[in-house]
Amino acid sequence: MSAPALLLGTAARRVLDFALPPRCPGCGAITEAPHRFCLGCWSSLDFLGEPCCACCAAPFDYGEPGRLCGGCLAAPPRFDWARAAVAYGDIPRQVALKLKYGGRPGVAETMARFMARHLARVPADMLVVPVPLHRWRIWKRGYNQAALIASALARGAGLETRLDLVRRVKATPPLKAMGPKQRRAALRGAFRVPAGLKPIARGRPILLIDDVYTSGATANAVARALKRAGAVEVGLLCWARVVRDADH
Repeated sequence: MSAPALLLGTAARRVLDFALPPRCPGCGAITEAPHRFCLGCWSSLDFLGEPCCACCAAPFDYGEPGRLCGGCLAAPPRFDWARAAVAYGDIPRQVALKLKYGGRPGVAETMARFMARHLARVPADMLVVPVPLHRWRIWKRGYNQAALIASALARGAGLETRLDLVRRVKATPPLKAMGPKQRRAALRGAFRVPAGLKPIARGRPILLIDDVYTSGATANAVARALKRAGAVEVGLLCWARVVRDADH
């Protein structure tokens, strides 16, 4: 690129930044660059990683790699492992709500950038798949937030993605007020891999993407459908994880 073109591009970016300055995804304060948190919001984030449960990623105060939490020992999930970028709290919640209900699809890129540090454990042939929404939810919301995150994550990491591999064939009521058994019952038969797409899943490791891990019930149900379709491994990667318990 020529020097005049570079200068023109720099000038255009400065004008755009002045008119539409990048803002903190948490509180909306002006920041130096897109997808960056202000100091206050950044300081409040609790980044998750080791030591944690080798399966559901429930954080431990200490422990050796490979250790499982009591919940996973009592009722092993159908997914093989899970990771999340941050612990669920006020700022992660605000970010998730902006994406899910606030009409801010660009926030998916922010989430994906923070989730990407967990991709070191992912093989190059892993297929990225979002937790699906029922078509009624998509019609109402206009998009599937997990699909936006999956697309941004796969694009940044050079991984293959398949947004339509799993279908949500049954609408389910909100799971928030339900207990573990009620959640499992509500999600039974809710997800399916269409017969014509099963060859894509067969023998393939799959990375399942969602915005928030609460109880693991939804991810468990999707992983069950993927395993039935022949997936050899299902990992789960989320923006935020509720850490108050490890129930499934």
